[in-house]
Amino acid sequence: MSVRRVTGLETEFGISVPGDPGANPMLLSAQIVNAYASPAAGTMAAALRTRWDYEDEAPLRDARGFELDRARAHPSQLTDGRPGGRRSAPNASDVASAETDDPTMANVILTNGARLYVDHAHPEYSSPEVLTPRDAVRWDRAGERIVLEALRRVGATPGLAAVTIYKNNTDGKGASYGTHENYLMDRATPFSDVVRHLTPFFVSRQVFAGAGRVGIGQDSRTAGFQVSQRADFFEVEVGLETTMKRPIINTRDEPHATAEKYRRLHVIIGDATMCEVATLLKVGTTSLVLDAVEAGALEGGPAGDLLLAEPVRALHEISHDPTLTQLVRLRDGRKLTAVQLQWAYFEAASAFVADRTGADTDADTREVLERWESVLTRLERDPFLCARELDWVAKLRLLEGYRSRDGLSWDHARLQAVDLQWSDVRPEKGLYLKLAQRGQVEELVAEEDVRRAVDHPPEDTRAYFRGECLARYGPRVAAASWDSVIFDVAGRGALQRVPTLEPLRGTREHVGALLDRCRTAEELVAALTGA
Repeated sequence: MSVRRVTGLETEFGISVPGDPGANPMLLSAQIVNAYASPAAGTMAAALRTRWDYEDEAPLRDARGFELDRARAHPSQLTDGRPGGRRSAPNASDVASAETDDPTMANVILTNGARLYVDHAHPEYSSPEVLTPRDAVRWDRAGERIVLEALRRVGATPGLAAVTIYKNNTDGKGASYGTHENYLMDRATPFSDVVRHLTPFFVSRQVFAGAGRVGIGQDSRTAGFQVSQRADFFEVEVGLETTMKRPIINTRDEPHATAEKYRRLHVIIGDATMCEVATLLKVGTTSLVLDAVEAGALEGGPAGDLLLAEPVRALHEISHDPTLTQLVRLRDGRKLTAVQLQWAYFEAASAFVADRTGADTDADTREVLERWESVLTRLERDPFLCARELDWVAKLRLLEGYRSRDGLSWDHARLQAVDLQWSDVRPEKGLYLKLAQRGQVEELVAEEDVRRAVDHPPEDTRAYFRGECLARYGPRVAAASWDSVIFDVAGRGALQRVPTLEPLRGTREHVGALLDRCRTAEELVAALTGA
């Protein structure tokens, strides 16, 4: 058992123009994406013009065993190409034109293996696939740097308004945008087991993964502070939607890998966290619980019977109580706090790790278990003891300072402004980033490692092949996706698709020597096809 699992994070950033509430967020988002690509030159410029390949995407396929009829789908669900559902075209000219006729379809594939594009009304950074929680933190932070650089380029462009970007999840006025997690898992695991065991886990995970928020209710009409930015926007337990009637467990069955072997668990319930420890715990604990679910190790143990009587209500109640004393009712009649629910999962995961790996447990798994236990212990004693590690606690401490000093009530506009400024991606403005500069929050990833992750992919997943192909052969890469790279090479009558359906192939160990040997895309395609 280990936290090592193919994982990716997706972040939709909030975007606005100060003083212009009527600015079109879709056009602003397109400016951000295009600004990141436009200053590049030579091979890099060609790489950033590579189009996204939608051929194998199926956003309407449901893990419960059916596919939603396209005519019944909400437009926000049609993510497999154009709004009307057009997928990637069979020739290079159509691939190139598929997105340029609509500026809001701006889409960039990065040499670090990630994707930067416009998702509805937001710039979204989808990280490359990684294997460890620390790497999830590293490439997540790289996404912040990429968006910051794009923001600065827009601000330096004559004729374009200066925009502000936030790594948050709500505008405080009724709109919410997502931070999604993706975990590759064994398709043989019954999806009903996933729902049964992960629902209480996700409902209670916010005690260390919440980003904190001023205001109660979707439109913040009730004054107060809550643990999670996203909790109030979830309305059902299980479902396919992501932008309306949001479910605790999302059922999209789009593996981006060998479908007979893998399932991609698409988690939409998480918050956008700035604190690196919070992100590490969010990813690491979920990976451990998934391992236990796949092995059937939760049956009969401390986390085996935690079904909540009303999961959606419990999600809201836990978020609305930063004292963490709120009791939620289980189906068997017991009442537990969110921290007590998390202790049950910790004990089950810890016992499972000890049984399976013992003294041979890898360092990444040990770190997650140790931090998980430490945080839960301190949250029970006094949540403020976790102010160096958890967003919602650090934010609450900051807000309480303002309230105490200036006598502010929770509905004061200044507190809402502080809440927003917490997640500003600009180091000179963002309150989290100011705390980090002063050493007041714990950081896990070295600055030089984050800077390198901006341009370079992870070396232990297929993201290495994708990113290196873009960096080395950019002019010849017509399109790419999570599970393919498409080349347009001389001497071939059609585009050449190279499938990358196995996420643990295409690593540096697997293809590094091959890429070093092939100076051109033509040589690489010939080597891969044997012709």
